[in-house]
Amino acid sequence: MPLCTLPKLETTDLFLLQFSLFSRKTSVSLSVSQGLNQEQNKDTVFFRDGVRRIDFILSYLDDKDGEKKQERRREFEANLKKAGLELETEYKSDSDDLKTYFLKIHAPWEVLATYADVLKIKVPFKESDIPHGQDVPLEWLSRPFRLPGKVMRPQPDYFTSPFDKDKIDFFLIKNRDTFFPPSTRNRIVYYILSRCPYHKEDRKETDKKGIKRLLNNGTYTSAFPLHDCRYWERNTNKQCESERYHLYKNWARFLCFYKEQPLNLIRKYYGEKIGIYFAWLGFYTEMLFFAAVMGVICFTYGVLSYDDNLTSKEICDPSIGGSIVMCPLCDKKCSYWKLNSTCLSSWQSHLFDNEGTVFFAMFMGIWVTLFLEFWKRRQAQLEYEWDLVDFEEEQQQLQIRPEFETKCTDQRLNRITQEMEPYLPLPKKCGRFCLSGVTVLFWMLLIVACITGVIVYRLAVYAAFASIMKDSPTKKIHLVGSLITPQLATSVTASFINFVIIMILNFFYERVAIWITDMEIPKTHLEYENKLTMKMFLFQFVNYYSSCFYVAFFKGKFVGYPGNYTYMFGKYSRLRNEECDPGGCLIELTTQLVIVMTGKQVCGNIQEALLPNWWCSRKARKDQYSRWEQDHDLQNFSQLGLFYEYLEMVIQFGFITLFVASFPLAPLLALCNNILEVRVDSWKFTTQFRRPVAAKAHNIGAWQEILNVVAILSVVTNAFIMAFTSDMIPRLVYLYAYHPGSEATMSGYINNSLSLLCLDIGPIYCLRYRDYRYPPGHQRQYSHTMQFWHILAAKLAFIIIMEHVVFVVKFFVAWLIPDVPSEVKARIKRERYLIQEYLHNYEVEKLKIQLSQSFIIEPKPEDIMESYKSMCQLVKCSVKCYWDS
Repeated sequence: MPLCTLPKLETTDLFLLQFSLFSRKTSVSLSVSQGLNQEQNKDTVFFRDGVRRIDFILSYLDDKDGEKKQERRREFEANLKKAGLELETEYKSDSDDLKTYFLKIHAPWEVLATYADVLKIKVPFKESDIPHGQDVPLEWLSRPFRLPGKVMRPQPDYFTSPFDKDKIDFFLIKNRDTFFPPSTRNRIVYYILSRCPYHKEDRKETDKKGIKRLLNNGTYTSAFPLHDCRYWERNTNKQCESERYHLYKNWARFLCFYKEQPLNLIRKYYGEKIGIYFAWLGFYTEMLFFAAVMGVICFTYGVLSYDDNLTSKEICDPSIGGSIVMCPLCDKKCSYWKLNSTCLSSWQSHLFDNEGTVFFAMFMGIWVTLFLEFWKRRQAQLEYEWDLVDFEEEQQQLQIRPEFETKCTDQRLNRITQEMEPYLPLPKKCGRFCLSGVTVLFWMLLIVACITGVIVYRLAVYAAFASIMKDSPTKKIHLVGSLITPQLATSVTASFINFVIIMILNFFYERVAIWITDMEIPKTHLEYENKLTMKMFLFQFVNYYSSCFYVAFFKGKFVGYPGNYTYMFGKYSRLRNEECDPGGCLIELTTQLVIVMTGKQVCGNIQEALLPNWWCSRKARKDQYSRWEQDHDLQNFSQLGLFYEYLEMVIQFGFITLFVASFPLAPLLALCNNILEVRVDSWKFTTQFRRPVAAKAHNIGAWQEILNVVAILSVVTNAFIMAFTSDMIPRLVYLYAYHPGSEATMSGYINNSLSLLCLDIGPIYCLRYRDYRYPPGHQRQYSHTMQFWHILAAKLAFIIIMEHVVFVVKFFVAWLIPDVPSEVKARIKRERYLIQEYLHNYEVEKLKIQLSQSFIIEPKPEDIMESYKSMCQLVKCSVKCYWDS
């Protein structure tokens, strides 16, 4: 079948369709004749006859360009009727605003059956005889978190098979009106709408087709399926399921935050694509609980070992830290300062930079693997339960985007379908790809330029803060009150400025990424989403994480030493590279991470929760406010709606994995945010958005590969953070190799980690700076000592050992945990076996009936032989399929 055309109904189908319409009209007339002439309830999901269900709504307005749009609508609606759809119009005089027309669309049985066959929609043919699971020990402990069985499993379990219109009696069809659920019905209708032309038959204009183009040019103002009821009350019609009400009551309210999610009901109402998202979000939140508990334990260890921190005690000791005068941290404006001025930051750094942090960094590397592997198992289970096992992405790839058909005027033969289809020539594709690559590179360089500007701000503002707070060379010049230092003031203000820049750039990135992806003209919706996903994540990755990478891996690493300092833009710029505190740069990385991560989550939740469509909810309480008008006033759920939800969570995933060694409480913050996120998203879907068109998806798409890449990168980044950003390795080298006494303690570490600079200004005045260099007067003065090289070797060894240990455990865990549970494999095999067995029996019985009928009318010998050959061939195929399965 050509991709741009719709299958025509056969003569018998049209006869049946006319007969069903006649019977419905008869039933309606009988109802009227019985005196049921009461005023119609407009809050309904049925046509005026109360029998035919509304599967889709189109709305439009009369405007200045009315004649041209009327012509398009007339042709489009005529073609919809030819495709078998039934239409009913609500005129503007009956609408609440007296301006909007509503076109109600119903798909009769023959249309649904035809397109269910085309789309290979799976439907039940036998009730499942496989139990859901065995009793779990201590099952009563989980009862407070459970939902009613009817909500968790809104329909019985069936064995399913792709629908075949020629084998209708093979399937369990109890009622044709309810056989296809509303989500399947609106998916079929949207498939027809997206491919139906709106040109006349004598004018074959390939670009004039599809509801998307009609929405873009203003012919129609909206297109959406209906919610089945108001979210705060059940539908008065017993034929309506009121699933929206059950979702709101058991899922969307915040008071249900501790309850499990009704994933089967979500899937039934919204489709598999949205169901997979909430399944992934819920599973991710559950796994975060274990990471959060371990992070709290590591943080608690830092608090409990607070008093045993000899390094911070030496820094704060007036006789040790108070007697050590440090070199200025910037030229001219900065003065000398005493080491004990960093007492507070040293104590703060110990809370996150301790022995427990090493263990937590390794634990998170393993946690990431467990999360991804267990999610694969969970996903495989959902694929089986939701009939997605045999659903292939190629089915989506065969559905060409209308935009691709419109913009690509060249045609070529498809080797698979043997049909002429549009394509984009290679020269045009390369040109668009190069322009896209240049644009992406430009915006990434723009991000780097913005980060460089923030670094320049840090350098310039630090000098300004230092000059304001300076006192004398021998007093605590850095303290304002008892808390604020130039380092802290610079770090906090720079982090806030960086966050503001991130949010501003995000506003432009979204539009640039969409523009670039549209320019590339992807062929299918799946290809479009994957390309946009990669571009947006690349932008967001650089935008959100670049400042953290700078603090973690560049700040304090290229400083130089007194008399030979390193400057950012050369010596004449007077912008000396930043140094880390004597306690290390980890506390600054923690500050940066907390501000950016928390700020992003708070802004996202405020945007989602505090800016709802309140006026629609109030307006929807009018008694005579029709169901289609209520939904029309809700917010439209775009095709990329889930894309932004996934992006938000994946960026958060990067924060809690890439830099978690600097802030063990990050998983706890993410857990609290996600508990709220699940309910906010469910509340939006249930109350603020129109009902989305149901779509299939058997996994989370390109996000799975992105998560795998982030998981591998997180092991490397955390190893480097512990080695080069944390002060853990230098302390361990001192403890086991350079401590002067017989007992291994950390006493004297601070004095050992500071190098000496002597100034001849009258009396010899000695200053200290953070480095491992030979003192003045040594034959190798100001060059690195052997201890520096020992520490560097220990850091590299730590990185290699940590990476290998974590990667070995990761690969072992991945090998140990199969992607598909054995129980699911067994169920899939049994279902395939039953399909073959039932199909075989069905065909045999059908053949017997045909043979018996043919014998009655005195068949010819050649007909008998032909039937016998067909039966033998069927038996052979059934046996072969059985052994193959």
